[in-house]
Amino acid sequence: MEPDGAGSVTLRALVLYFLRLGTFGFGGPIALVGYMQRDLVEERRWFSAKEYGEGLALAQLAPGPLAAQLAIYLGWARGGTRGATAVALAFIAPSFLMVLALSALYLRFGGLEWMQGVFYGVGAAVVAMIARSAYKLARLTLRGDWLLGALFAVSAVVTAVTESEIVWLFISAGVISLVAKMGPSGLGRASGALALAPWLVTGLHGPAPQHLWTILWYFAEAGAFVFGSGLAIVPFLHGGVVGHYGWLTERQFLDAVAVAMITPGPVVITVAFIGYLVSGPAGAGVAALGVFLPCYLLVVIPARYFRRSISDPRVKAFVEGVTAAAAGAIAGAAFVLGRRGVIDLPTLGLALATLAAVTWLPRVPEPLWIVAAGGIGLALQGVTR
Repeated sequence: MEPDGAGSVTLRALVLYFLRLGTFGFGGPIALVGYMQRDLVEERRWFSAKEYGEGLALAQLAPGPLAAQLAIYLGWARGGTRGATAVALAFIAPSFLMVLALSALYLRFGGLEWMQGVFYGVGAAVVAMIARSAYKLARLTLRGDWLLGALFAVSAVVTAVTESEIVWLFISAGVISLVAKMGPSGLGRASGALALAPWLVTGLHGPAPQHLWTILWYFAEAGAFVFGSGLAIVPFLHGGVVGHYGWLTERQFLDAVAVAMITPGPVVITVAFIGYLVSGPAGAGVAALGVFLPCYLLVVIPARYFRRSISDPRVKAFVEGVTAAAAGAIAGAAFVLGRRGVIDLPTLGLALATLAAVTWLPRVPEPLWIVAAGGIGLALQGVTR
């Protein structure tokens, strides 16, 4: 039985939606979560606000990329394991194929200097879209509840200051909400509810098949133990890829992050670019498998138990607190991205213009604003050099 307010949708329609989102959904995890809330809850009404909130809470509690986890949960909610698998593939495949193409060009031409100009403009436009999505998500989540508002504010400030999303903060918010709404006795019951062709492995330094197992294991660690969005996983990747293994230089790592930001879909697809540079197309595939498989399993396996427990008022109170903290973290992350993307007067102007455009011209597809901002950024960078 579907939650109150949820509409019916075929698995085919849901998969096609996520294929489109994976192809045209720019802005990283914060923006993607906002798009899902706008499209699937507010406009199409395929999911209720309650069900969407459950998925967001589970995605925040489990390690791995936020947007991909939420997509997998929504696929599971309408089609079980088959739905989760189909949605995951539809959501991830487009950006993965784009990154493969960009990686090949990167190796062929020795870098992507033009990308910095494009990112100069795209980054500012994305900040505006993220800010709008964060505002709408907060309005949907808080519903005038002062306690949830306080948890939202604390999470936003902590995320903005630390530039990372802290899972213990989400859990603490859930416990605070639980105790405030159900009393200390609510803690008891709620706690129990919760050898290949050479070209396939050729990277920057020639064939490197010996790296494949290391790549798989390292990126599986990233997917299994790093909580939050791409903001959280990037420092982890930097420490291993540049510091520990020395696979990439600082410049190459920044290029990898830039590729992820200017391509649609989940930001953590940057791992495919890194894997490609280390060990060719096979390295890209192994890196993507490593980072996404843990998050898939950590959503699909507990999803059934999570949903069964959500009707318990104690669990509901806990999830409300977690969801408020999650929304606050998204708002805080929007601030962090804004500080990095809006760096001068031209980018401030681009951000404000994009915010006005997406607010007053909602029928214009957002990818068009992204393309326009990228072109303006490229032109501005060309003028300033």
